Amino acid sequence: MTDVFLDTLYQKHQACTACPPSDKVTGFFDDLVGLLFPDLSVRQFESREEFKYFAKKNQQDLLAILRYHPDNQDGNAERKCEIFFQAVPAIEAMLQADASAMLNGDPAARSTQEVIRSYPGFKATAAHRIAHQLFKQEVSLIPRMISEIMHMRTGIDIHPGATIGKSFCVDHGTGVVIGETCIIGNNVKIYQGVTLGALSVKKEDALKKRHPTIEDNVIIYAGATILGGNTTIGKNTIIGGNVWITESVAADSKIYYNYKNHSCNSNL
Repeated sequence: MTDVFLDTLYQKHQACTACPPSDKVTGFFDDLVGLLFPDLSVRQFESREEFKYFAKKNQQDLLAILRYHPDNQDGNAERKCEIFFQAVPAIEAMLQADASAMLNGDPAARSTQEVIRSYPGFKATAAHRIAHQLFKQEVSLIPRMISEIMHMRTGIDIHPGATIGKSFCVDHGTGVVIGETCIIGNNVKIYQGVTLGALSVKKEDALKKRHPTIEDNVIIYAGATILGGNTTIGKNTIIGGNVWITESVAADSKIYYNYKNHSCNSNL
């Protein structure tokens, strides 16, 4: 490499804004999930004091990340950290309900312990619940880093901005994509390869609702693609595999692909 090229790289390094290293964000996330779920912990605690010390350190790790973050120009890292950990009990309760939904929704699952330890859908949902809380607190970049960590680990891509209700079940999960402005209700179950995406990828639409709304008690089977911010899938609907949907579907519907005439059929 020439000196001119190295000088160019050096100038880029000097101009780069401060941002927490990815290993610090990964460490904070993995430690928090391990605290919430012993089945995912890499540590064993010999005493309550040791456990409480580790929990305190986890809070300090997030505070250090937020202080280092370029968003901390107003000096509110302490308050954001406090609000986040006030929300952690509710996050844990939602994840317990998610684990139960995955257990109840998969005949192959034998226990919630099995779901928590081994199911990529649970791990991706855990990452989303944590990232979404930070996203709601207007912490930039870090929620996206957390979601992409789990995207790389599981093949499940959930934007931290997506709103997901209680008892969410992702079965298998590989190739699932859930967009930023997607709204998902309670007791929704989706399978591998499902895309809840946007009809438009124009940059000027960034602040609009671009992704669909999925109401309560909907099942979406493998390979289905549902697009558009004005698209709503009504409650209690079943979406069959490999269908392409860009318009709203009424409640209590059954949508499936008819291979004989290569079209989507509706059975209300």
